[in-house]
Amino acid sequence: MYYPEETVEEVRQRSDIVDVIGSYVHLQKKGANYMGLCPFHNEKSPSFSVHQGKQMYHCFGCGVGGNVFTFVMEYENFTFVEALKFLAERAGVKLPEIEYSEEAKRAADFKGKLYEINKLAAKFFFYQLKNGQGRAAYDYFKNRGLKEETIVKFGLGYSSKYRDTLYKYLKQQGYEDSFLKDTGLVTFDEKHGGYDKFWNRAMFPIMDAGGKVIAFGGRVLGDGTPKYLNSPETKIFDKSRNLYGLNYAKLSRKPYMLICEGYMDVIALHQAGFSNAVASLGTALTGLQAALLARYTKEVLLTYDSDGAGTKAALRAIPILKEAGISVKVVNMKPYKDPDEFIKMLGAEEYQKRLDVAAGSFFFELSVLEQSYSFDDPEQKTKFFHETAKKLLEFSDEIERTNYEEAVARKYGISYDMLHKLVIRYGSQMVVVGGTYVPATELQKEHSSIRGEQRRQKREGEDAGMQAQKLLLTWLSSEPKLFGRVKGIITPDDFNEGFFKDIASMAFAQYEQEGNISPARIVSHFEDKEEQTRAAELFQTGFREEMDAAGQKKAFEDTVRRVKQSAIEQEIEKAMESGDIERFQKLIEEKNRYKNNFPIPEYIPE
Repeated sequence: MYYPEETVEEVRQRSDIVDVIGSYVHLQKKGANYMGLCPFHNEKSPSFSVHQGKQMYHCFGCGVGGNVFTFVMEYENFTFVEALKFLAERAGVKLPEIEYSEEAKRAADFKGKLYEINKLAAKFFFYQLKNGQGRAAYDYFKNRGLKEETIVKFGLGYSSKYRDTLYKYLKQQGYEDSFLKDTGLVTFDEKHGGYDKFWNRAMFPIMDAGGKVIAFGGRVLGDGTPKYLNSPETKIFDKSRNLYGLNYAKLSRKPYMLICEGYMDVIALHQAGFSNAVASLGTALTGLQAALLARYTKEVLLTYDSDGAGTKAALRAIPILKEAGISVKVVNMKPYKDPDEFIKMLGAEEYQKRLDVAAGSFFFELSVLEQSYSFDDPEQKTKFFHETAKKLLEFSDEIERTNYEEAVARKYGISYDMLHKLVIRYGSQMVVVGGTYVPATELQKEHSSIRGEQRRQKREGEDAGMQAQKLLLTWLSSEPKLFGRVKGIITPDDFNEGFFKDIASMAFAQYEQEGNISPARIVSHFEDKEEQTRAAELFQTGFREEMDAAGQKKAFEDTVRRVKQSAIEQEIEKAMESGDIERFQKLIEEKNRYKNNFPIPEYIPE
């Protein structure tokens, strides 16, 4: 760590994990924990758990976990120091001025060089566009209706038809191959050596929300493939965490954002005066992008392509945006394909009219659902209303749901009372998950599958001794009073697996000094991401919901016994290897004594 431990601990203590994670993820109280949909993988029912007492989080679906620092690092793609500064500013903690370690300086310098070289490449591509070689790309932009000031504003450019133009230029600027291979600008192989990632393409610099160039997109000129190519991910570019055009859109004074599919849609909209347009980067909208948007707006209008693929993309994006706390409407651009084409044909005023009458996401989803049923067939019409009743359960607020029930009844000519009865009927068969109703049987099945997979991993991945060490640490972290009951029997030296021994040493030391332990502080001692996740999983494992008091008592006794026996067995092996017969005999006696007359500590569950 590059800041004093007491400073790091102050920031952690003043950054309540429920408050911090709750600003990114919709959390609901469930027992001692808060539950929500995991932001790091797609799931239908919540398996992401946040424990306020332990100041830890853990996902039982994908296994990620840690404390408030690791969450911010993972979510924001920050280094530890960046996460510390972010949380310190949020909590109002003034960090001391310090000297960075050599390792920290190298990491910061590396990112700085990446920003530097991307800016240099953007200037190079812009220069190429303006000279004679870039005529094809310049004509492409002009034929798409872009004005000169728009080309300059977005820094559009051209990558040469020769495959090593940029590579040679960067080498002339003093950049070494060892660095260039990690920039996403140059590709290396044994046959060709170094060559440009982009060549013979119209270039679109991709900027982060702060306006720094972090990557590029390239549109092929001619018949090459792929048609569009994005930079690979680097230390400064993660396509799932960035949005094209956000650096300008965040400055717009409009109360909503427009999301479209491609670079040209964003640029055409900005040129037409819609400076609040952004686009995802060649992928479906992600939860991380939705959370990024939520920092700047509470309403989004989806203006995707009007074809089947665009409709599917909108249907996928709606629940993701809602989960981030963003209300959603969908713009109808038919008969035109996309915003760029619509504005060319009808102009900005007509496009604004479409925005003004954009359908709410619920009625858009109903309109798509409606296409699957023939209203001339009474059976299919009945099925439509049954599916509609299920969808109405998505509104957890009773007043809002009633308003939508009335609106649906008016729109589709069904009795409100009849529709309301259907909603109540399906409501009794479903449960709320992350603000959405899902069939209880599906939830049980999914959670059963998760638990089964966890049990399988435990059986296959850990032997009995290691599993016992893990379980004992979990008991101790959950109920620190148990430290007193194992005193004189279990010590950190009894944890012979290196990782668990490190945790045990810190936990026992904390208890001796403070009479309690802080799992979140222990996690902060690990810099390796896998170790942080492993520690978080250990501190989040629970037993109470699966055992009664007698079961807990027996489990605790068995766990203590197994840890002690495993530790003695390890010492016996060492004595045998060293030929220490006297110690060997004493250890055998000790093992038998613990096995036959083990002084089990009293365990009284709360």
